[in-house]
Amino acid sequence: MNVIEIGKRARAASRLLARATGQARAGVLFALADHLVDASDAILEANQIDVQQGRRDGLTPAMLDRLTINPSRLAGMAADLRSLALLVDPVGEIFDETVLPNGLQVHKQRVPLGVLGVIYEARPNVTIDVAGLTIKTANVAILRGGSETINTNRVLVKQVQVALSENGLPPDAIQFVDDPDRGRVLELLQLHEYVDMLIPRGGAGLHQYCRENSRIPVITGGIGVCHLYVDETADLEAALTVIQNAKVQRPTVCNALDTVLVHQEIAFEFLAQLVKYLEKDGVIFKADPAAMEALRLSRQDVPASVSPAIEADFNTEWLSLVLGLKVVASMDEAIEHIARHSTGHSDGILTQDQEHAQQFVAEVDSAAVYVNASTRFTDGAQLGLGAEVAISTQRLHARGPMGLRELTTYKWVIHGEYHVRKG
Repeated sequence: MNVIEIGKRARAASRLLARATGQARAGVLFALADHLVDASDAILEANQIDVQQGRRDGLTPAMLDRLTINPSRLAGMAADLRSLALLVDPVGEIFDETVLPNGLQVHKQRVPLGVLGVIYEARPNVTIDVAGLTIKTANVAILRGGSETINTNRVLVKQVQVALSENGLPPDAIQFVDDPDRGRVLELLQLHEYVDMLIPRGGAGLHQYCRENSRIPVITGGIGVCHLYVDETADLEAALTVIQNAKVQRPTVCNALDTVLVHQEIAFEFLAQLVKYLEKDGVIFKADPAAMEALRLSRQDVPASVSPAIEADFNTEWLSLVLGLKVVASMDEAIEHIARHSTGHSDGILTQDQEHAQQFVAEVDSAAVYVNASTRFTDGAQLGLGAEVAISTQRLHARGPMGLRELTTYKWVIHGEYHVRKG
């Protein structure tokens, strides 16, 4: 496994892919969707090998869920590729056109970022998401999945490369570091001559390692300590269903809810309702002292599903059916708590007061800020992007779900009539 050679082939492929037509690139996605269906038995068999090994290795239920591909998820991957193929191609888009006083015609033109290095853990669906998005945007990707997904990824990458070849495009446009040795990650982080952007998708440790060791610009995100603040004007019945969706629908993902903040005026009434409502879904709770007291007073006891929270609990991305509860005295206290504990992923307010909503949106500095909606919508497909390569929680270049447009940059194009500069 020569990672430098992979980088060289990726750079060469990026030049070929950049001149491919949008129709040809969309054709790859349609072909890949068909190949996923046709190769479903091989994909599912390889995935079962990875899942069984993951169980033997003691992976958490959350990790095993992320690792698993079933027939429904595989069909969804194929459907997403077909939908992505039909989206407007941003590459080549011309914008900000102007004619200068000297007659120069100037515009910006959208172009691919180039070569992306994507390092991820547990989720083999990322292999297809990244392949689809990068091919659609004329980018090239070097993939390094975790050792726990290696068998699944081998089969998936083979389908991608076959689809590329069938459509006359270089199979090296999507390459896979097929070696579980962690040393390969460090080698990839040093490929600044060939890789233009690095995207880690995994836990906080992976993100920190990439930031500290990469010689390539790094886009970080995908770690979500997510909040919903229920203010004193909220429709409490509707709030229950939103919180249930945000916490329970798929608790193992980064946009699942981690903490509910409740205004003290409604804490006595609402917390008892919330605990009762979510207990039937198997949710357990970590409550601050004020929330514990409100539950004790309203129910005459503290339910067995509730235990006292420690400060570190409010910094935890649970990825399971655990929910933090905290009572706050004001909107300002809620916003301050979010500023201290949020990872800047997805945070929201449930309110009937428009001024409260406007203040929350203005002051909460997260990639996605919600008013009266579940945090589960922070997702490329849900927000109309088709899919996303990652969810960025930083401010530079891209923020939130990174779809097609976020995988492009632009160049200035200047047309003249043999103009020369004077002065």
